[in-house]
Amino acid sequence: MTDKRAAVLDAAIELLGREGLRGLTHRGVDAVAGAPAGSTSNYFRTRRVLLEGVLDRLVERDRSDIAALGGGNLPRTEDELVDVLAGYVMFATGPDALRTRARFALFVEATASPSLRRSVQRRRDELQGMGLTVLAALGSADPAGGSRILADHLDGMILHRLTSENADSDPRDDLRRLVRALR
Repeated sequence: MTDKRAAVLDAAIELLGREGLRGLTHRGVDAVAGAPAGSTSNYFRTRRVLLEGVLDRLVERDRSDIAALGGGNLPRTEDELVDVLAGYVMFATGPDALRTRARFALFVEATASPSLRRSVQRRRDELQGMGLTVLAALGSADPAGGSRILADHLDGMILHRLTSENADSDPRDDLRRLVRALR
């Protein structure tokens, strides 16, 4: 991905996280990116193509962040997995809350758009594949099912933390119980 294209997508994510889907316009993305008018349209002719690009960029950044949280390695023990998951939850609801709000705005939009829902699902499947690999290596009896449950739980935990006044507790204990249940 070119630096300019990535900058446009990062601006779209910022705008989406700040203002929601109503605020996401090509002109608005140009303004946030500090780019000349029409720049976003040069890369993404339609809103639909822009949303697809945002989804791809979110997954790209998620992959990078998850790798960084794990020190570049997949977790090898349940405790390492709990630490990575807790780190991700706290990052997603703290320093990266804007991007997380953008992701959830896309999830809500996907409920009304079958094509966007399919796009979200393809990207979710990719991320769940990482969970499947880790759970299989840890000896889970059902790594595919466990990965789905884990992803669903993380989405719910993150959404709760974003929308609750008292959501700054350490999620490790809850995640430890979940990981143990997925053996």
